[in-house]
Amino acid sequence: MQKIALSTAVLIASFSFTTHARPLGEAGWSGEISINTGYASQTSNFNTDGDKTLSSQNAKAESDDGFLAAPLGNIAYTFGEGNSKQFYAGTSRADIAVGDVAFEIGYKQKLASGTVVDVSILPTIIENETWVDPYAVGTERKTTDESGNAYRLKLSSIGGSLFSLDFAYAHIDVDDELSASDSKFSTDTQEAMRRDGSHYYLKGDMRLFIDRDTFIVPALKYNRRTADGDAMAYNAFGADISYFKSIGRHQFALTGGYEYRDYDETNPVFGKKRDDHALSAFLAYEMEELNGWENVSLISFAGYGQSNSAITFYDESQYIVTLGLNYQF
Repeated sequence: MQKIALSTAVLIASFSFTTHARPLGEAGWSGEISINTGYASQTSNFNTDGDKTLSSQNAKAESDDGFLAAPLGNIAYTFGEGNSKQFYAGTSRADIAVGDVAFEIGYKQKLASGTVVDVSILPTIIENETWVDPYAVGTERKTTDESGNAYRLKLSSIGGSLFSLDFAYAHIDVDDELSASDSKFSTDTQEAMRRDGSHYYLKGDMRLFIDRDTFIVPALKYNRRTADGDAMAYNAFGADISYFKSIGRHQFALTGGYEYRDYDETNPVFGKKRDDHALSAFLAYEMEELNGWENVSLISFAGYGQSNSAITFYDESQYIVTLGLNYQF
């Protein structure tokens, strides 16, 4: 499952230590809504709000930044013996705490063994605007839609342990795919650069408690990207480590991550094989009972991501800082 750009993550930021220790909530309806304001910047040749006309395929991307404000939330209905079943829709607090933001509709159930089985569909995670031909030089690039659904299976606290697995699959369609359509490129090059394809994602993590108010979560990840064009397909290997700390009404989550992407074939547009090294850092903060209001929290997060590629055209970076309020009901 792809990691959402930090500029999208401005929609919501909150987390809870009880998310890990108590996967299902109290009986009946529950939920929350967050309102955030923030500032975000992105530098990428695939940012459709950035430079529409390339002077050269070797040119570095220009940055695009601005202020953002948006609400988001989630709602759940918990039922069954021991409150062991739950339908939900929205964005997971546990995901947000480590910098992943995705709208999900799903169902989860806690088994007698302690394992929590969680199945969901992520109907909007792939929705994005991209260039019809990202490599066009000297002419204004046109935009098209990139879309697809993602499906997720999570197994948390497996057998009552502190170990969890996360599987996901997504299919990606680019509506008007004309990559490398310039007449100087051959038909074989155009075929090699086609972006339609699928993502296969696997992540395993384990909670390691330092004390009752502190724990870390190391994780290993694998991502396989298939594509109609061999030059767009890759294998990715990554690792994250998250640190969670609670001090009274204050909660902190700090995550650092690394990913290496190895592409299957030589990129014919640039005449070399692509590989990427990506680093990310994410800090989330929550202060509960703001001004004495029991269900209101002050929330904030800051994130930075950078991807360096063997091909300069694909270098990217982004950062975001936000401040907002969260209301639970």
